[in-house]
Amino acid sequence: MGTLDGTVALVTGASSGIGEAAALALAERGAAVALAARRGDRLAELAKRIDGDGGRAFVIEADITEREQAEAAVRRTVEEFGRLDTLVNNAGVMLLGPVVDAPVDEWERMVSINVMGLLYCAHAALPHLLRAAGEEPRRVADMVNVSSVAGRVARNGSGVYNATKHAVGAFSEALRQEVTGRYVRISLVEPGAVATELAGHNRPEVREAIKQRFEGVERLQAPDIADTIAYIVTRPRHVAVNEMLVRPTQQQN
Repeated sequence: MGTLDGTVALVTGASSGIGEAAALALAERGAAVALAARRGDRLAELAKRIDGDGGRAFVIEADITEREQAEAAVRRTVEEFGRLDTLVNNAGVMLLGPVVDAPVDEWERMVSINVMGLLYCAHAALPHLLRAAGEEPRRVADMVNVSSVAGRVARNGSGVYNATKHAVGAFSEALRQEVTGRYVRISLVEPGAVATELAGHNRPEVREAIKQRFEGVERLQAPDIADTIAYIVTRPRHVAVNEMLVRPTQQQN
């Protein structure tokens, strides 16, 4: 018997990286998993893998920066599986570089995904999480918001990315205080350098700077963060892990 048997999770940004690994980890522990992202073909492959391992997966092709699509992702999850116990707000983008002469469209994209998309999903999910927290099998529900070490430490060249991740941290703590007494746990996960597609979305000169910064550092892998998420959501009802910062051993800041 898995520790999440009888529960339902929705994972955003599930088509690759941390989201994909988190979906696999939650399914392995018994949760039915709704997979949300824009790349439907990737999601279909992941769902086939989960189903083939005896789990249950449901594909939701959605752009969570559109409020209606974010709300629909939550609604469709509940329509398909009957409930929602866990939301993993993982979708995000990291576009680094100086503030001076920066392409403002990159800022808008980060705010849309990292902040507004997360807020849309959180708002839509909360009524269902509150309901699940009062029901069997676990009588507790979880929202895990994936932030970054950039949500703790501001760095030259990361200004707006820092701003979006600090926003996630502030929102998570305020919401935690609001709903923790009703057994909805709000947790913040802050990865350091992880070997995913995230850095690849940057302009070439920024990618080179990132490469140089982490030259010789053994980066985390997506399953490392998925293990962290799985640990958080499988704690007993009386245990809430509010925040976890996970860095590669060699990463200094």
